[in-house]
Amino acid sequence: MTIDRIVMLFAGCVIMLSVALSQLHHVYWLFLTVFVGLNLAQASLTGFCPLVKILKAFGARPGQAFS
Repeated sequence: MTIDRIVMLFAGCVIMLSVALSQLHHVYWLFLTVFVGLNLAQASLTGFCPLVKILKAFGARPGQAFS
């Protein structure tokens, strides 16, 4: 699995988890969804994503999404 796909999978899982937690515990868990959305937007504009640096350190291979 490439870095691009891991980042998309991780973001999707965190969003689904935060929505579920907002329904089960407290609505403030939706701020996690906002954080993930802002981080994705920031990464698309600047090209910097902290998760990518971590994944590269663990040896994940780079790739192009949807190729």
